[in-house]
Amino acid sequence: MKKIITKLSICTLFVLFLGSCTDDFTELNSDPKNFTADAVTPADLPLFVKRALYTPDFTPFGNPGDGRGAFQLSHSLFPDIYANYMATTAANFDSDQFDLVGRWLNGAYTYFYTQAAPNMKFAEDTSEELGLAVENAMMKVWRVYGYHRITDAYGPIPYLNFGNLENTVPYDSQEAIYNDFFTTLDEAVTVFKANAGGTSFLVGNDIIFEGDVDSWLRFANSLRLRLAIRIKYANAGKSKTEAEKAISDGVIVDNAQNAMIPTSNNFRNHYTTITQWGEFRMSADMESILKGYQDPRIGSYFAEANMPDPSDDPIGITFNYEGLQNGQLKSAKQGTDFNNMISDMAAPYTAADTPGPNIVVIGAAEVYFLRAEGALEGWSMGGGTAASYYNQGIDASLSQYGYDGTDLSGNDYKTSANVPAAASASLPPVSTVPIAYNAAGSAEEQLEQIITQKWIALYPNSEEAYAERRRTGYPTLFNRVNSINPLIPVDQIPRRMPYVSSEYDNNGTAVQEAVSSLLGGPDNGTTKLWWDAKN
Repeated sequence: MKKIITKLSICTLFVLFLGSCTDDFTELNSDPKNFTADAVTPADLPLFVKRALYTPDFTPFGNPGDGRGAFQLSHSLFPDIYANYMATTAANFDSDQFDLVGRWLNGAYTYFYTQAAPNMKFAEDTSEELGLAVENAMMKVWRVYGYHRITDAYGPIPYLNFGNLENTVPYDSQEAIYNDFFTTLDEAVTVFKANAGGTSFLVGNDIIFEGDVDSWLRFANSLRLRLAIRIKYANAGKSKTEAEKAISDGVIVDNAQNAMIPTSNNFRNHYTTITQWGEFRMSADMESILKGYQDPRIGSYFAEANMPDPSDDPIGITFNYEGLQNGQLKSAKQGTDFNNMISDMAAPYTAADTPGPNIVVIGAAEVYFLRAEGALEGWSMGGGTAASYYNQGIDASLSQYGYDGTDLSGNDYKTSANVPAAASASLPPVSTVPIAYNAAGSAEEQLEQIITQKWIALYPNSEEAYAERRRTGYPTLFNRVNSINPLIPVDQIPRRMPYVSSEYDNNGTAVQEAVSSLLGGPDNGTTKLWWDAKN
């Protein structure tokens, strides 16, 4: 961990932007802040901020393909298949059968702590040292965004002491991390509100909002709402307080306000690369739900299969999209042409050497579904009801992709009584949850509806979908065909990712202390995170 912090948080940044770096790490390690203050001026900061904003989502600086491996390890091989958006077709990819492959996890974890975390810390610390309050507030919010995805994967992680330049970097409990998230957002929101209507000098180097302070305020509050709902079953009082605070200060309400990372030929959506490798396809859950709902988003999410099976299409509808049940045996993958039988991602995600779709960090649809869940609890979410926010969430998601609110048969989508369909002759509907909001149903039935539509709308943000599946138990999805993990049966999912070999090798005392005193269970995929407390 010491090498990560010293070499990569300071030296690598200067190599990338200024062209050279001393090998005298002893001097840098002794007083890095003096080095930072002497070397960086306000004119330099925009480049550091730009990299900090890109890196948590797999920056390709210097080469459009850089970051694709980390993206596959961090996103495709775990959250994508544990959210059941995708199923793997590669014969030797066993993470779909709950093998928590250590070397893959090690690559994903190491990428964050050698790339994303140092870049974010450098930009945040430097903006503070330079007295740039708005820019520092932006980096505070972005730090919360970057770290919440890592703690939501592993649980306790190095956070408060990251960058301490010691041989050991202590871990923090997830509860302590979340408490600091909310404190950090308080600090940032105070700055944004004091500078309402203003614009940061970063402008184009702020790739998300081009320096617009009001947009950063909405983003910070929307992120607060996401995190507040995340802890609902662990600390209901704190959850309510933070959720209502977010609404009071103003959240994203329209797709034009969405927080998005724009793609370009210098920063590509890595699905456009990894789809070329032919290692995964659409899940059977996606087929069952989107086919049964006659959901028009299917054409924006996936491509028609090369060898479709029309025998299970809805009456009067041609539905050439096919899904694969997760957890296929190696022998089945070797003996069946799944890549032609099952749908790939839609064309924007599979066009090689193109930017690909922009990456949604948090958008209006998700925010409305968060508000719907809060309203279901009786919290003050802005005057609407759970049903009204649920419907607004559907509207926002459909309009995000250019749809007019009708299903594939031309009927109104929101009021449809459609339910999921059989994925095949041998695979019955994944659930019976309807689209039209069941105001007379139980709170749990309504929650299942909210999370099911949220799952659809979040695609392809599987990190959030996987977290919500663990937190709520929804949507109801198919069991695995097979599990090779003796601790996790086919009707369960991993609750977290185990700590990685590089931590045991380089930060062993801290990780062992975390397992013994912070984790709350063994270091494997069965131990629940702090917020995973529903049942």
